[in-house]
Amino acid sequence: MTVVGDGNVVNADFTDVFRVLEDMREQVLVAGSVPEQQKLEIVADIARVAPRAVVMNYTNPMSILTLAALRATDLQVVGLCHSVQGTSRQIAGYLGIPYEEMFWRCAGINHNAWFTTLERDGRDLYPLLRERAGTTEIYEQDPVRFEVMRHLGAFVTESSGHFSEYVPYFRKRPDLVKTYARAGYLGESGFYANNWPQWRQANDESIAAMLSGDKPIPLKRSLEYGADIIEAIEGGSPATIYGNVRNQRYIENLLDGCVEVECDVNRGGIQPCKFGALPEQLAALNRAHMAVHELVVQALLERDRGKAKYALMLDPLTAAVCSLQEIDRLFDEMWEAERESLTAFA
Repeated sequence: MTVVGDGNVVNADFTDVFRVLEDMREQVLVAGSVPEQQKLEIVADIARVAPRAVVMNYTNPMSILTLAALRATDLQVVGLCHSVQGTSRQIAGYLGIPYEEMFWRCAGINHNAWFTTLERDGRDLYPLLRERAGTTEIYEQDPVRFEVMRHLGAFVTESSGHFSEYVPYFRKRPDLVKTYARAGYLGESGFYANNWPQWRQANDESIAAMLSGDKPIPLKRSLEYGADIIEAIEGGSPATIYGNVRNQRYIENLLDGCVEVECDVNRGGIQPCKFGALPEQLAALNRAHMAVHELVVQALLERDRGKAKYALMLDPLTAAVCSLQEIDRLFDEMWEAERESLTAFA
């Protein structure tokens, strides 16, 4: 078993100059631009020394890195996030019902997966969720996701602030940012970039304290899937997870790429489950990002700078804000700033 995890917060100044007002800056292409290459070198090492390993990737950009690892090696790779299990519990909270009584189905791509079914005792819960979202108390907890639900018909897995970066509707003009963004995780521009240094320092200090014995190591199980996967494969305790895997018709109206679907896990490994087709309006949003993912993966595997630039030109938020000429300049300036990390493209 191998777990790969990391986070990226880069290029904040450049995107602000070009008016691409991002919140978290780790999965959207402008922010994630190319430290991916070093992470693929880690996967290549795993393939060399442990070719039968199951690789659990917790690293963003999730879809891009997982797909690149699957294309570059024969390893069994699954991308793991907490947005499906976390959001399903949030929805139950908004509805005011016990989580255990809610039946749901979810599929799509990472941070853009959709709860296409929400039921309790066979009754559709979406009318109640729309009603609850009509109250200020509930709406203000997740304004972007409730807007998406109202207009596109389904609740999405990623938080309001971060999801607002994936689509062209909420951040392309200052008035829209003012209307839909809130402080902190709900859409504050530059939130991650501005807070990451102190968060990283605090986390490093916490780890050091645990290693020295000055702070207890937490033993309570979280909602993350890693331990469930290990228990299922090594111990024979079957588990159900939502993983990011290569689409082999699991979602019928999405392309070959990385999708997030329900997976059964047992001694035989990780087996994705067939979902069927997404509602077309939701699949269309996913396909737009999958095209970006495909270009970035090709850029990484082929060492092709031009394809990385094309990917940025297709990023929905960047394209909504900048002209092609501006994106060209933005890419060149970011590339120059990151040149020391891009030796594979020399």
